[in-house]
Amino acid sequence: MNLLIMLLVQRDNVSKERIREVLYPSSHGEAFEKMFERDKEELRSLGVPIETGVIDSFFEDEIGYRISPEQFALPPITLEADELAVVALATKVWENASMAEATTEAVRKLNAAGLETDVSALEIVQPRLAAEEGSFDVFVAATQDRQVVEFDYRGSRAAEPSHRRLQPWGVVRYSGRWYAVGHDVDRDDTRIFRLSRVLGEARAVGEFDAFEVPAEVDVRDIARDLAPAPPTGKAVLLLRQGSGYTLRRAADSTEAGVTGPDGSDGWDRVVLGHGPDAYVEEPEDLRREVAARLERLVARLDGAVR
Repeated sequence: MNLLIMLLVQRDNVSKERIREVLYPSSHGEAFEKMFERDKEELRSLGVPIETGVIDSFFEDEIGYRISPEQFALPPITLEADELAVVALATKVWENASMAEATTEAVRKLNAAGLETDVSALEIVQPRLAAEEGSFDVFVAATQDRQVVEFDYRGSRAAEPSHRRLQPWGVVRYSGRWYAVGHDVDRDDTRIFRLSRVLGEARAVGEFDAFEVPAEVDVRDIARDLAPAPPTGKAVLLLRQGSGYTLRRAADSTEAGVTGPDGSDGWDRVVLGHGPDAYVEEPEDLRREVAARLERLVARLDGAVR
């Protein structure tokens, strides 16, 4: 992103040395060349037109780089309502991650072009994919820079946390959780770590491009193989008609027009909570857990009011 922005805002070609001074100040020689070529190729693979040309017409041996705004600019775009909703939804997905500013800017530009966005209308399809884990940005950046990440981690069965070192191959969402997938340096094996179990601050250490990701690696396949299996039990809920759209979208089946816990007929039964509009029928342990949590919440609120 930094390279893209730098080359895009320049009116004239920028020398490689100037790019190194501004964006890669700690890299020199072969290390800089490798990183610079990698970033250029990544931008070009995304369709970014990086141009090369002489910096000074009197000294044609020095080549510079720039991105022409005219070549990079998109043609006029007309979005349907559902397409516009996807763009707005992206801002919610990344609202706590490093891309928040970029996605928010995308919606702002759409609004400036005369396309109205109603983010509140997305509440019926809330994905709840916000990256709330504090280490999320560290692992994502280290994946791009090919740096080792050091962190303290408490596994689900571990009494005490352990210090880990990982060469991250990717960060993936699986079964409602964020995971870092990569090569565990100390155990010399492929490992997966749930980011919500990382304790304290994770740190990217060592040199850039310290490792290569195996060509055959698919981090999603690894997550499916190594992450704990998602629960397979079914929950049966009663939802008031006209509510609970997020749950309805994930339901295996729906039975309309059933009698609810209040004796009224304005309910639907879905096989799969949300306040007074959802009532858990089964399994029993889930119903008891929901009831216990609501009772604790009521007691806490009652104490706060007093």
